[in-house]
Amino acid sequence: MDSYPETQSEFNALIASGIDCQRYLASIRWPNGFICPSCCHPTAWKLATGEYKCMRCRKRVTVTAGTLFQDTRYPLQVWFQAIWYLVSQKNGVSALGIQRILGLGSYHTAWAWLHRMRRAMVRPDRDNLSGTVEVDETYWGASQTGKRGRGATGKIMILVAVEHTGNKLGRLRLLRIPDFQGKTLELAIQTTVKPGSIIETDGLQSYNGVASKGYTHRVVRVEAIDDLLPHVHLVVSLLKRWLLGTHQGGVQTTHLDYYLDEFTFRFNRRNSHSRGMLFHRILEYAVLLPPMHKKDLRATIE
Repeated sequence: MDSYPETQSEFNALIASGIDCQRYLASIRWPNGFICPSCCHPTAWKLATGEYKCMRCRKRVTVTAGTLFQDTRYPLQVWFQAIWYLVSQKNGVSALGIQRILGLGSYHTAWAWLHRMRRAMVRPDRDNLSGTVEVDETYWGASQTGKRGRGATGKIMILVAVEHTGNKLGRLRLLRIPDFQGKTLELAIQTTVKPGSIIETDGLQSYNGVASKGYTHRVVRVEAIDDLLPHVHLVVSLLKRWLLGTHQGGVQTTHLDYYLDEFTFRFNRRNSHSRGMLFHRILEYAVLLPPMHKKDLRATIE
């Protein structure tokens, strides 16, 4: 069973020293005991510095090596405080808020930390959606003159997929896409939804090939109901309100993916009442991710 701090006092005890933080992170990274990253040997000497020295290859290993925390100049205690603060705020935080709370040296450091933590909100091997899934697209970007709706210029397109059982919403996936051509939408659905699921869309012809990819395609017609895809539209409304509210609309399109990761993490865990569990989950994902430097903090689609 996962062990995580449930109260502020338990969290304070957890970060009492750097060694305590290293020990906790090691229990997450190696739940069944140390494994050498170089030779996979299962035993090591534990050094007073908190490092591990592999008994086979004799290499010294830190618990942060090869993880999101590698090469950080700040103690793990500060990272833990940042993550705890992030999950404690219902609507998210800004880089300026992180800088002020933690006393970081610069705004750019806080900005980079936030994007790293947002990337750690996505489990690398997370399960795809299943069951009945509503799918539609939405747009993000500054208003420009010209065409509106599908095909609007200067807008970033986002595929929205949300599970539902009747009126009950399940998990969410948000994926930035370059266009709404058939092949693009089919690939995006295959990336986010398990085959055999029911895909509900509007009548856009670009979705016509979805059934050939192993899905049951259900087209919701205008005549059927007034609001074609109510669950997707609710999610889109919440997403844009969050981007415009918490982040004051100041979201660079080149880094939009990180904000989508955070919104998805928060939405999919909206019923969780334990910030300690959310804290634990982000650490779990962080030790699975490779080191990220500022030059790496770019969106996957330019």
